[in-house]
Amino acid sequence: MFKEVEKISFAQREEKVLKFWDENKIFEKTTEQRENAPRFTFYDGPPFATGLPHYGHILAGTIKDVIPRYKTMKGFNVPRRFGWDCHGLPIESEIEKTQKLSGAASIEAYGIAKFNEDCRRVVLRYTEEWKATVRRMARWVDLDGAYKTMDRPYMESVWWVFKNLHDKGFIYKGFKVMPYSARLGTTLSNFEAGENYKEVDDPSVIVAFPLEDDPEVSLLAWTTTPWTLVSNLALTIGEEVDYVLIEHKADHKRYILAKALLRSVFKEGEYAIVKGVPVDELKGKRYIPLFPHFEDRKEKGAFQILTGNFITLQEGTGIVHTAPAFGEEDFNVCQEAKIDIVCPVDNNGRFTKEVPEFEGKFVKEADKGICKMIKEKGRLLKQGTIRHRYPYCYRSDTPLIYKAVETWFISVEKIKDAMVKNNNEIHWTPEYIKHGRFGNWLENARDWNFSRKRYWGTPIPLWVSDDGDSLVISSVKELEELAGKKFPDIHRHFIDDVVIEKDGKKFRRISEVFDCWFESGSMPYAQKHYPFENETAFTSEFPADFIAEGLDQTRGWFYTLTVLSTALFNKPAFKNVIVNGIILAEDGMKMSKRLQNPPAA
Repeated sequence: MFKEVEKISFAQREEKVLKFWDENKIFEKTTEQRENAPRFTFYDGPPFATGLPHYGHILAGTIKDVIPRYKTMKGFNVPRRFGWDCHGLPIESEIEKTQKLSGAASIEAYGIAKFNEDCRRVVLRYTEEWKATVRRMARWVDLDGAYKTMDRPYMESVWWVFKNLHDKGFIYKGFKVMPYSARLGTTLSNFEAGENYKEVDDPSVIVAFPLEDDPEVSLLAWTTTPWTLVSNLALTIGEEVDYVLIEHKADHKRYILAKALLRSVFKEGEYAIVKGVPVDELKGKRYIPLFPHFEDRKEKGAFQILTGNFITLQEGTGIVHTAPAFGEEDFNVCQEAKIDIVCPVDNNGRFTKEVPEFEGKFVKEADKGICKMIKEKGRLLKQGTIRHRYPYCYRSDTPLIYKAVETWFISVEKIKDAMVKNNNEIHWTPEYIKHGRFGNWLENARDWNFSRKRYWGTPIPLWVSDDGDSLVISSVKELEELAGKKFPDIHRHFIDDVVIEKDGKKFRRISEVFDCWFESGSMPYAQKHYPFENETAFTSEFPADFIAEGLDQTRGWFYTLTVLSTALFNKPAFKNVIVNGIILAEDGMKMSKRLQNPPAA
């Protein structure tokens, strides 16, 4: 009476269904049948193709599958195009390891062309494994027609984005203290620097700085980066802080520090307060430099006491050792005082010949030696360790430093209010992220350092002359007309040597490439090669109806999409977003190829 149920396992049944879908092209039919139906637009954020998919990808991929399926069943036409993030530090790091390279000098000796072609050859090595996993999880998405950030049409649209930002006045070259990956030899953006904080033990030292006009009295300054003391050019005190002069009972030495922090530096009974010291009495006083390397800067205003509004009384002494090349607040307060910076650190975080005692040594490895020198000078009051959260490079897993560099920025702070307004138009799930994690990030947005001193990426299309004039190229056609030759590829090794002659001047390209976040943030335009193709299709489908990614993308892809769409069109880039939590590995960390902690998916 009843047909006997086939006795097969769930896994076998799943494979049978997948085979039926493949043989009968069911996914393709769902889109073909709705070709003229109302469009529901979905953007798929591009993963790096340098590693295998893990459970974090599978969770996000499931959400990305469910909503488009539902909207398809409701009668909408829902194109689903996969994408690959092909540029950037992950693939460069792979080649550096394989070829035993380390840093810019070794890569350039190896050859930029050879290095980039190595990157191209291996960047898509795991695409078949990705296809197998996506199929096995029953996700319907167009993998064969996936966009790739390394394809010339995609890169050309990125150029168009940059040109428009430049024409709107959002691009500038600035000299700022930025998070810096010494291992990779490049700056990181502020949001990248927040990706990989670790609890670490660092040195904690309190150093004495004797006053020039009264060497028997010293100001006490605290730091957790002894390596920066070589570059000390000022001390900064708080404008609203109460300071006292105390005498140490054991040796009768006299010190100045914040009254509120006395008990954190000295034990009760170790000292006697001599008197209060007004801030106005200290401001502008000179002190004796700790090291001789930059003593000549005294004639240009260095080694004086400055005031600032960033002094806190949670720890330390209430007096900040100020090295303007290695701290943002240090840089700003010294700029106001017209004290120029000194930066005896190279692009790989090693001391230069300006500090011969530690030349060639990575700065953090010099901490012990510097502390020993300070102790021998009799100016090391206290030495210990402190456990605190410290930023590490999210790609190389090495400690970041903060370093003054000349680099390129987008004036995000100009459009901060517009981004907040556009965010109000987006429907967030969970709702609290809208004005919480994402909204707070927008309200505190900083100018975005988008340039990278790297190799495998979309070159920034900016040519400059010796006298500072610049040309911004917006298309391959424009470059070909100016250069008088064809460019089937626009990676660095194809265009770096191009010299453009115009108005009697010679223009040469700057060496930097775009941060890969700039490329992924350009995805709505670049995946369609807009505005060079598909103009009507793009304008009718922008902003996207739906996107979905993990919580970490509130400071990554969601953010860069919002920055660029606001700057270009004063619109949000998406209308609805679902944010999933982060699946952690067995070690409690986020799953990451770099950490080699995901279980097999």
